[in-house]
Amino acid sequence: MNSETMREVFSNRIINVSLAMLYEAFANPLYLKRWWGPNGFSNTFHEFDLRPNGKWSLTMHGPEKGNYENTVMFTTVEPQKLVSWTRVTPPFFDMEVGFNAIDEHSSEIYFRMIFQTEEERAKMVTFVAPKNEENFDRLERELKENDGSY
Repeated sequence: MNSETMREVFSNRIINVSLAMLYEAFANPLYLKRWWGPNGFSNTFHEFDLRPNGKWSLTMHGPEKGNYENTVMFTTVEPQKLVSWTRVTPPFFDMEVGFNAIDEHSSEIYFRMIFQTEEERAKMVTFVAPKNEENFDRLERELKENDGSY
């Protein structure tokens, strides 16, 4: 493994929707705010400027209590392929969200979180890996509930 691999958390899911629909669920903030984050969270988007050097600023509202401010700067936007960003609020890491067509009715989404050090990754992996799965579960539910409306 190279040093970057030792600093990353990788999660993926194959979902039974077209690549275009999967990407739209991410790229359109009206849909994204409904599924982004772990179970029980809701979101208030303050800014969502999906372009290189664009800013995404949101507040994630926890299910019991707590509001979590998140701000990222997009670094790469390749529609239906790759969106990446750098977090400018803690916890600090770079994020890639990738999209791949499997066939015309199924697609893969992946999250690749790259932390600054192996130690930071070690502190976060037991938390973020299952939360990424919850996020994918929410995405699947959102797509199923809105089948054909994207």
